[in-house]
Order: sequence, then C-alpha cells, then structure tokens
Amino acid sequence: MSASQTSSSDVPTLLVKIFGKDRPGITAGLFDTLAAYSVDVVDIEQVVTRGRMVLCALVTAPPSGLEGELRSTVHSWAESIKMQAEIISGLGDNRPRGLGRSLVTVLGHPLTAEATAAVAAKITKVGGNIDRIFRLAKYPVTAVEFAVSGVETGPLRTALVTDAAAFGVDVAVVAAGLHRRAQRLIVMDVDSTLIQDEVIELFAAHAGCEDKVAEVTAAAMRGELDFEQSLHARVALLEGLDASVVDKVRSEVRLTPGARTLIRTLKRLGYQVGVVSGGFTQVTDDLKERLGLDFAQANTLEIVDGKLTGKVTGEIVDRAGKARLLRRFAAEAGVPLAQTVAIGDGANDLDMLNAAGLGVAFNAKPVVREAAHTAVNVPFLDTVLYLLGVTREEVEAADMHEES
Repeated sequence: MSASQTSSSDVPTLLVKIFGKDRPGITAGLFDTLAAYSVDVVDIEQVVTRGRMVLCALVTAPPSGLEGELRSTVHSWAESIKMQAEIISGLGDNRPRGLGRSLVTVLGHPLTAEATAAVAAKITKVGGNIDRIFRLAKYPVTAVEFAVSGVETGPLRTALVTDAAAFGVDVAVVAAGLHRRAQRLIVMDVDSTLIQDEVIELFAAHAGCEDKVAEVTAAAMRGELDFEQSLHARVALLEGLDASVVDKVRSEVRLTPGARTLIRTLKRLGYQVGVVSGGFTQVTDDLKERLGLDFAQANTLEIVDGKLTGKVTGEIVDRAGKARLLRRFAAEAGVPLAQTVAIGDGANDLDMLNAAGLGVAFNAKPVVREAAHTAVNVPFLDTVLYLLGVTREEVEAADMHEES
C-alpha cells in the first residue's frame, strides 16, 4: 500500500501529556521542543484546575530513529520547569465520536460527587459516552457541561431529566451544534418568574381584598374555574380602586435575583427578550421600559375616570394566549421556534414551554417540572444562561468591559 493509500488510523502517533503547576509559557515551550522533530499536531487539549495543568498533545511520530531522542528531550524539558511528562505511542487520531451529539448541563447547589456519579452512570446506561466535561460556573451555583455522543438527544433528555430531582440537581439536555449560539428569542412569564411577586395580590392588598382574591385563586387551582373565569373574578374585586395605586404597585414589584444579569447578558449577546403575563400591562409596560425588553404583552386593567372598573380590556393572555404570543414574537423577531427559549413556573405556562425549542420550568409546580424540557430549582434567574452555554466568566468579563 502506498503512503497516499495509508489510512489515517494506521499512522503512528504520540500522545504527549504534560502535567504539574500551571505557569505562563508551558504550551509554547512544549511545542518549541516538539518543533525540532518535524511532527504535525493532530489534537490538543488543556485543562487547568486549582492551578494544576494537564496539557495533552497528540502529534505524528517523528522521522524514523528519532522517537527515542524526542522522548528524552521532552522529559528533560519537563523536568527543567518542574513538570512531569508522559508519552504514549499509538496509531491514528482519537476514536470517532458516536452518532448523536448532545450537551448536558448540570446545575447543583451544591453539586455533590454522588449526584455527578449518578448523572454519569445514567449517560452510560442509555448508550452515551462522555467526550468532554467543562465547568460553566462556580457560583451562585456550580454548573458543568458534559459533551455526550453515541445517543440521540431525545432519549438522553428523557432519561436524565426524569431522574434529575432524585439526583438533587437540575439537568438540561440540548443538541450540540452551531444553533446553540445562534440568535435566539427568550420569552418569560412575569409573576413568580421575572419578578418575585404575584401582581394581582399586590393590587388586592391596596384594595383590602387579599383573602377574597386568594379564595378565587385556590378555586382555580382546584379546577373549579379556568384562567379566564378566575381572572375576571379577581379583577372584579378591584372595582373602584384609585388608579394612583398603579404607581405604588410598580414600586413594590421585586425582580427575581439574577433577572437584570440575565437580561443584560442576553441583550449583549444579540438575543431578543420578551415577557408574556396573565398579569397586567400597567406593570409589564413599566418592566419593558426599565429592563430594555423587546416584547411585552399582558392583560389590561380598564381605568375610567381615574378608577379601576373591575374589568380587563383587549385580548386575554391565558395559557393558549402565551403560546400564541411566543409564536407571534418569534415571527416578528425572525427567529424559528426551534431557536426560542420559554421560561415559566405555572400550569398557565405549559403550552408556551412545550411550543418553544427549550422550555425551562423555573421553581415551578411539579406538573410543570415534569412537562418542561428542563427545570431550574434555585432562586437565581441568571442560571438560565448556563443552559445556553454562557459561562460565568463571560458574564463577568462583559460587566467589567461595560464598566470600563
């Protein structure tokens, strides 16, 4: 067989591994050393953990008779900088990755060794292979990403997300590919998602009817009223309330921790961000302006002669309406539904979560966690960034750049 016919898997290669205390210049020094032997680089990988480096270089074997000298030279160089070296002979490149490539993001608060073992074992059980692991963040949660091959994304997601709660972690599984960092649209619920409050309850507190509103809400949760019926029943209790209370409610709204960081970072990355709410435009319009949102839609409290009439006007934003608005926003943004992300906490968000390319249940009711693509059960909204592959270091670097 001629050289041109030789399979790349038959070509002799050397795996050169350097490990020890990290310092500047090690990578350049290794390849300066290897350059004297006319080798070609096949693959490189470098990891630094708590100041300890592991640098792996897969290179073609040197010309005949020079391998021994290369080994001696590399070991001498490593010793001179107080590092260790290991060189392993073999054939060809790394083995091909299996079909089906996914990215598995695991969030822990904390991330325990037991949970990590359980996730890794489940990946193996469904036929996947872990090709690479990378830390995305160390606070406010520990977030790590597994690159997995050998199993399709759907079955892998089903296997991992189903058991995530038992493992004590949050797990998201998405298909690997360029689309992950493509332009996307993020649409969020408002009450108990973007903000910590339920807006109807804030209005009810000013009207002195909190208990009655809670009774109607409980009836809706028992299935005795659908969303539209419960909305009209609760809003009716606000009849006669002075419109000046709108400004008071706006001032009382508390953003969820991490909400500003999430939106600011997404906007820097070129994402479009919107909100849909079963609450009221009197609040969501203010949030849109304050946070620089691209889209916002909610129900509208009717105000006549400076008083709330106890009615809503215009299109009702209910469960089906949220999904419809997600599609409308996506069309206006020019983003395919497959590249949208929806975030919500209640049953009213289910249609929207299922319609999106990635549906995230945020501190949600059990029925929502079970139906969504993934769940986040920590009180920090910016952890959603890690599900998109954005690292904490990228967020902090962007913040520092803006401040300078």
